[in-house]
Amino acid sequence: MNRCVWLLARLPARPGPSPRHAGAASVAFRSLGGLRHPSRAAASSSERNGGRAPDTALFVPLHVQPLAPGPEGDIGAELTQPLNKSEVLKILNKFYKRKEMQRLGGENGLDARLFHQAFISFRKYIMESSFLSADVHIILNDICCGAGHVDDLFPFFLRHAKQIFPMLDCMDDLRKISDLRLPPNWYPEARAIQRKIVFHAGPTNSGKTHHAIQRYLAAKSGIYCGPLKLLAHEIFQKSNDASVPCDLVTGEERVLVDPEGRQATHVACTIEMCSVTSPYEVAVIDEIQMIRDPARGWAWTRALLGLSAEEVHVCGEAAAIDLVTELMYSTGEEVEVRNYKRLTPITVLDYALESLDNLRPGDCIVCFNKNDIYSVSRQIEARGLECAVIYGSLPPGTKLTQAKKFNDPDDPCKILVATDAIGMGLNLSIKRIIFNSLIKPSINEKGEKEMDAITTSQALQISGRAGRFSSMFKEGEVTTMHRDDLVLLKEILNRSVPPIETAGLHPTAEQIEMFAYHLPDATLSNLMDIFVSLSQVDGLYFVCNVDDFKFLADMIQHIPLNLRVRYVFCTAPINKKQPFVCTSLLKFARQFSRNEPLTFDWICRHTNWPLVPPKNIKDLVHLEAVHDVFDLYLWLSYRFMDMFPDANLVRDIQKELDNIIQIGVRSITRLIRASEATSVSGAIAVPDDFPLQRTEVNDRMLNLEDLPAANQEQFSSATKVPGQKRIRGSKALGYKPAEVQSNMKSHGQGSLAARLVREGLLTQEMLKQLEREWQVHHNNNGNFPTGKKDHQNGSTGTGKKKK
Repeated sequence: MNRCVWLLARLPARPGPSPRHAGAASVAFRSLGGLRHPSRAAASSSERNGGRAPDTALFVPLHVQPLAPGPEGDIGAELTQPLNKSEVLKILNKFYKRKEMQRLGGENGLDARLFHQAFISFRKYIMESSFLSADVHIILNDICCGAGHVDDLFPFFLRHAKQIFPMLDCMDDLRKISDLRLPPNWYPEARAIQRKIVFHAGPTNSGKTHHAIQRYLAAKSGIYCGPLKLLAHEIFQKSNDASVPCDLVTGEERVLVDPEGRQATHVACTIEMCSVTSPYEVAVIDEIQMIRDPARGWAWTRALLGLSAEEVHVCGEAAAIDLVTELMYSTGEEVEVRNYKRLTPITVLDYALESLDNLRPGDCIVCFNKNDIYSVSRQIEARGLECAVIYGSLPPGTKLTQAKKFNDPDDPCKILVATDAIGMGLNLSIKRIIFNSLIKPSINEKGEKEMDAITTSQALQISGRAGRFSSMFKEGEVTTMHRDDLVLLKEILNRSVPPIETAGLHPTAEQIEMFAYHLPDATLSNLMDIFVSLSQVDGLYFVCNVDDFKFLADMIQHIPLNLRVRYVFCTAPINKKQPFVCTSLLKFARQFSRNEPLTFDWICRHTNWPLVPPKNIKDLVHLEAVHDVFDLYLWLSYRFMDMFPDANLVRDIQKELDNIIQIGVRSITRLIRASEATSVSGAIAVPDDFPLQRTEVNDRMLNLEDLPAANQEQFSSATKVPGQKRIRGSKALGYKPAEVQSNMKSHGQGSLAARLVREGLLTQEMLKQLEREWQVHHNNNGNFPTGKKDHQNGSTGTGKKKK
């Protein structure tokens, strides 16, 4: 026995206490310190969870390598005897089936899912190891010989479970880190002063922001926080024009007006870039209703709670008054509300436009996708009218140029075709807003894409652009393209805007780093998942959607980067639907990991600079993506200056690229015609990111909008299903013709069609159109007809209404 004690003393230290062989199962069972008393374990588990159990599906098990013999040999076999692996397997399976063991596992944090995963790993480890640690070997030998009970394995099973699920040992710490119930306490500088909160509430064009900016300009120091670069630029320009020195800070740009580089007393910034440690006399937070935004709401919450200013002026919809008041109650600050009314009248017309022939100067047609933008602008210029085009992915310079072209009374361009990008950030001289459709794709709080009618808030924001106080039109008008939509528009506008109830929060880099300290082997995406799962918020807050963050985290997971750098890369503001931009981020990260600076020459090679004006829509889309890549470079350059050293040179070529894109947008109908020729000839395949509608016949792609006007009417009449009434506008919501369902299902496409509609990639109008084309193609035995498409009754881009 002395030899046994001497050999056991020579064993290397292992994580956690482990029982020595004592010949009695009860001794081994009680000796493991990691096993909690059942009653205390249950109580502490309930206290920790706070009524909310973690989502254990997010717990990714780590791999534990089977042991190989060390220099000291197999001590367990030397003390007892070699194990019979077939008998050991029977013992392990018996252990798994024991209800008492599953109950003990639950009391120690192992629910049914984790218990099963831990057992599979434990069994594999035992069976595949060429030798086992002496303590495990001795216990298994005792059980095989009848000197022990199968339950004696639990302490060793639990030790193994904590090795593959390290979060089990630190759940209390993880819950404390992810406790988001007191956000005001995160900003000690703001809590150290008594702030005055002024809420300027009112609709679009009511002067609310103007009054806040006047106070900002009169202050000794101030900060303006806006949702867009265009708005920050506007206040930056306005301040300096008023002889109030003002700096500009956006994610991609820093402009110091002082020639010696000293900071000005005033700064205009995008809201994510505001400083919560610098003191100011006055702060202005614009568009406060975006505090509910599923992706960006955290930035407004951070600014509202954290800006260290004597006066905080908040501008936005009255729907946010109650929430802001409650948030400020938690900080001990009162809110003064100033209400404003619209400065100019606006009228909802009793008639729809119905035809582009009825357009008049000052009209703005609002579409919610690029396809409709291209289609409508082409049809307008086919009537001999010039139109300006504005949509979200255009560079800010191009948007301003198009806005200036439309606003210029001496310019022949009198019509504007735009997305809801005009809702804020641009001063436009619009007489009448015309909704081409009332269906807009959106992302809900779960990150799911939906096709639904626009909200009252969105409708008011867009409609309010008509008849602005500073424009040449002192009265505004609103209507729809289709008569069927007008009733729904009036209904939407007559609804009261529901009050905003919650404010967004987002995990910080510091919180994720603390998580990683406890879970060093977890991926960043998994850390974020676990954080959100364990996070606790009170009724005034919600955790913002982190799907875009996780997408980038998974994309660069294989690249060796430290956690802080990886986190920064994952917060880069890029559109994950643009493959070229995502590929560029991946290359940036790989180059960074090699400690190789991304020079001007490198970025020029990557983007094939210099570039030429676009020849078709595909080229224009690519140029917009390249502009976004330059933005990404500039954004990273302010966070890693040594690795992205040529920001000034990149900014110079970005300005050149902006001019090139402007050339393309000015001649957008020519680009569409060039794309038509390419598509119809079949010489070049239409790219996947080409934004026009497509139909597939005989494995060849044909754009309906690309056909010459003379052929479109023939095509429309040839493909129309007899007796089927065309559904337009909002009537298309929820409309599913029986022919569509039966034909799509007969071709095995029912589930695909439903998924494409659900994800917003296919609308009901497009679905009906595909069904008609397929029917005609089938009736003609594969002879695809040529014909003309009815412009008036073309696709409106409407989709299925959410129920």
